[in-house]
Amino acid sequence: MSIQNPPVFRAAEAADIAAIVALVESAYRGESGLRGWTTESHLLDGRRTDAADVGALIGRPDSRLLLAECGGRLMASCHVERQGEAGYFGMFAVDPGEQGGGLGKHVLAEAERIAREEWHCRAMRMTVIVQREELIAWYGRRGYRRTGEYQPFPYGDERFGIPRRDDLRFEVLLKEFAGITP
Repeated sequence: MSIQNPPVFRAAEAADIAAIVALVESAYRGESGLRGWTTESHLLDGRRTDAADVGALIGRPDSRLLLAECGGRLMASCHVERQGEAGYFGMFAVDPGEQGGGLGKHVLAEAERIAREEWHCRAMRMTVIVQREELIAWYGRRGYRRTGEYQPFPYGDERFGIPRRDDLRFEVLLKEFAGITP
């Protein structure tokens, strides 16, 4: 991916569900995830998402599953949702073979644009597993700050994966948008 060939963005539809599940699973779990730097394989086993979860996100009000395509091929996706005065950013996945080339920055910027310009949100928030220091640092370079607010990891709920350790928890990261008024 290069600046000369920016991704084409669109909202996901029901016909995209299988491709989204495959992309998310490839980025977070198993052997393919090890090719990229976003894998959670050292922290979690099991699945990251499934067709029912993705379908629910597509149909949820004030929610968008954003797809990034290059040359007609799905290369990245994320979920962005309006939650009051803040957008929520999650389920971010970039094809492991494309990680490190700048595509993720474009996807994050488009999600922020949606929250800021379309939904008039004042900020974007997300949760990241605290053990993912490299990922937290990546978001920090893009203006997100650690809030010191934590949420428990949902142990026993295999929809989030099967933990490989007993000290997982999420930290809330926040980026405030300058000049936004409701």
